[in-house]
Amino acid sequence: MTETDALYAVSPLDGRYGTRTAPLSPYASEAALMRARVRVEVEYLVALADLEATPLAIDDDEREQLRSLYRHFAEEDAQLIKKLEVEGHGEFEATNHDVKAVEYFVRHRLPEDSDASAWIHFGLTSEDVNNLAHRLLVRDAVDEVLLPALYDVRDALAEMAREYRDLPMLARTHGQPATPTTFGKEMAVYAARLGRATGRIREATDALRGKLGGASGTYAAHVAAYPDVDWPAFAREFVTELGLEFEPLTTQVNPCDDLAALFDAVRGANDVLLDLDLDIWLYVSDRYLGQEAVEGETGSSTMPHKVNPIDFENSEGNLSKANSDLEFLADYVTTSRLQRDLSDSTVKRNIGAAFAHCLIGYTKTTAGLEKVVPNEQVMVDDLEDTPEIIGEAVQTILRREGTEDAYERVKDLTRGQRVTLEDFQDLFDDLEVDDRTREQLLALTPTDYVGVASDLVDELDDQ
Repeated sequence: MTETDALYAVSPLDGRYGTRTAPLSPYASEAALMRARVRVEVEYLVALADLEATPLAIDDDEREQLRSLYRHFAEEDAQLIKKLEVEGHGEFEATNHDVKAVEYFVRHRLPEDSDASAWIHFGLTSEDVNNLAHRLLVRDAVDEVLLPALYDVRDALAEMAREYRDLPMLARTHGQPATPTTFGKEMAVYAARLGRATGRIREATDALRGKLGGASGTYAAHVAAYPDVDWPAFAREFVTELGLEFEPLTTQVNPCDDLAALFDAVRGANDVLLDLDLDIWLYVSDRYLGQEAVEGETGSSTMPHKVNPIDFENSEGNLSKANSDLEFLADYVTTSRLQRDLSDSTVKRNIGAAFAHCLIGYTKTTAGLEKVVPNEQVMVDDLEDTPEIIGEAVQTILRREGTEDAYERVKDLTRGQRVTLEDFQDLFDDLEVDDRTREQLLALTPTDYVGVASDLVDELDDQ
């Protein structure tokens, strides 16, 4: 698609964001689906030739020629399949059926001396081809594009966690000053969450399941032709050779619970990033984080000074759209009227769009993280301006010393009040505690009251 074409694209995925979504094209485009279908048809043909029961013979040279149909699948191949579907070509009339067009394409490209024509798509229904093709594409899209993009976000977070592990920062609960933390520890929390989320995606991808059971999942046509062949065993070997787990019990449709589990896992990772986007946005708003201005970039059409957190906002929007699509897909693909209806066919064509919104979100979050820099002095000033946050430490130490009304005394001093460290010192002077405890209380400062936050960052090394 040229730059001019992109301006007229119906979807921003192929228009405005076309360069960002391009990595998914080999897995999410119609041409990619054609190529995957050709792969399934070719490998199935070769597998039939390996059955002793069939008279089909395919030598090594012909196998190599057949496999080159998908290994070297080109634009003209995709165009020919489309032509076979909508116009017809040569001896073939228009199929008005996308999988049948793939069958005819393979037949058309057979070597002249091949006797394999009658065996292409032998005993299969379109869903046998489609369910395998879709899963091969989904698996590779996740493995080759989405997961690496998520790993980039995770790595950026881990790097920030380690770099700023000792940088104290005021934590807020319910939006109000709570206790100190460190900026690095907060980024480590997200890195760890994202690490677990990507692990769930990896597990769901590895668990994708394929079927090859014919029109109603009974192998009826196969058994009618060769009743002595163990067709379920044949199907299991074929599906696992493609790198998928085998689903033995199906209607015409693969139940798709596996796809739903994957979509839910991806949505879980997106939820982590949505939470991150919102927090980073707030940190920027509070000036805890500054942003590197991009030369020549405009932040506002009327306010020249603006440097907006647009990457995080863009990520938030795209991940929210992705999650809406993924939730719809997970709900929809697991249902089918009786043994088969066709409504899922058009729905599954939108998996790539959901993944594209994910990819935009991931790359935007990474881009945003590369631009933000902690305003260390702002963080320290905010801590020092909120001395009441050491109240937790004070009342806990006093509890240790047996002061029964410790909590109440600190509450009376601090709740809803503006206090200073001097106010705490006056409280300490009135306490009946030993000198060691009083010295410990006097040594408390908002910037030092961070527990083992810095050490917790090392937990990332075990993830």
